[in-house]
Amino acid sequence: MVKDLVIPASVTSIGEWAFYSCNGLTSITIPDGVTSISNLVFYGCSNLTSITIPDSVTSIGSGAFYGCSGLTSITIAQGNSTYYSANNCLIGTATKTLILGCKNSVIPTDGSVTSIGERAFYGCTGLTSITIPDSVTSIGEWAFYGCSGLTSITIPNSVMSIGDSAFSSCSGLTNITIPFVGATKDDTTDTHFGYIFGAKNYRDNLNYVPSGLKEVIITGGTSIGNSAFRDCSGLTSITIPDSVTSIDSYVFEGCSGLTSVTIPDGVMNIGRGVFNGCSRLTSVTIPDGVMNIGNGVFESCSGLTSITIPDSVTSIDSYAFEGCSRLTSVTIPDGVTSIGERAFYGCSGLTSITIPDSVTSIGDRAFDGCSGLTSITIPDSVTSIGYKAFEGCCGLTSVIILNSKMAIERGVFSSCPYLKTISVPHDFKYIKDTFPKRCKVKRRKKGE
Repeated sequence: MVKDLVIPASVTSIGEWAFYSCNGLTSITIPDGVTSISNLVFYGCSNLTSITIPDSVTSIGSGAFYGCSGLTSITIAQGNSTYYSANNCLIGTATKTLILGCKNSVIPTDGSVTSIGERAFYGCTGLTSITIPDSVTSIGEWAFYGCSGLTSITIPNSVMSIGDSAFSSCSGLTNITIPFVGATKDDTTDTHFGYIFGAKNYRDNLNYVPSGLKEVIITGGTSIGNSAFRDCSGLTSITIPDSVTSIDSYVFEGCSGLTSVTIPDGVMNIGRGVFNGCSRLTSVTIPDGVMNIGNGVFESCSGLTSITIPDSVTSIDSYAFEGCSRLTSVTIPDGVTSIGERAFYGCSGLTSITIPDSVTSIGDRAFDGCSGLTSITIPDSVTSIGYKAFEGCCGLTSVIILNSKMAIERGVFSSCPYLKTISVPHDFKYIKDTFPKRCKVKRRKKGE
């Protein structure tokens, strides 16, 4: 088994795959006459501990040292005009790109490195920590692939782009600080957190995001794109910066480990399904400025016990709180004009709700299955109540309807066995069998 290799002085270039997977190779001397090291030359030489590159080398191919996980020393001879080494980093002089690093690398902080190149730390399993300086503006594809010893990474705000799969197979990561979620700082729409770990779409997140990743700190950006953290079930903590004004659709859907989220005051838009399936989420404060609670925003948040809806909200859309079985009370602000289909469907723990005078419509099955409700007053502003809006409210004993011209569908109060009285205006018109047979419809006198 060859451990030390001396290349003849007559050699001027080293061809592709020349020493591929030479696991026994521990050191190599490259003669001064060599001008080029081709692609994948030392790929998989996992026992290679040191490499010295002479000043004659002007070209190093892609992946020349991929998988050299045992490297502890990288040296470029003085006088090389194309490359130089510092702190066990191989750096391109003109491009200021860190081309190769190892488990002992310390990235220079003097501004000489502005980018971490493609696969720079590829397969560096011994790397346990790395500090990325503020001078770095980009991280290339697969840059830290397979760095399974990394437990924490902080990406500075100076970084403007992060390549696909940059942290793929970093299985030991427990927390990451990242300046934005999308591919680049200026383009966060329709991208997801999982892509930096190798996911191609949101459905892959569970397969690629490290299962031990618990904490994510976002330090910049104005929006969090669609499906960004979808199905990151191990995530327990997320920090969203004040700069964010929009949280797009399905961002935290399926993040079943999240227990709390602080939404910054500057957020104006919360997309549909944002917290759908966040079953351990117990409380959320929605900032003033949000105009609507979108479709399915808190659907299946079965652990949610309290919610603060700001006065700025004008609509609560379909499925908004469906399945929030531990929600006990909700105050709907005066500006809300509509309550959507199945908005509070299955909120069995809801014991009280006040519908303000601003509401004009209550959608189909809006409160279906709210078995904890005992009484409800439907204000004069409501002009329509949808199909089976209060079906299954088996704790309901009394209802007051204030609008004499309100349109009401059949079955609105079906399966409400304890509903004894419904108080309606004296001139209220309804179709036979609209109300339960055992229920007494009490007409109020004119003026009451």
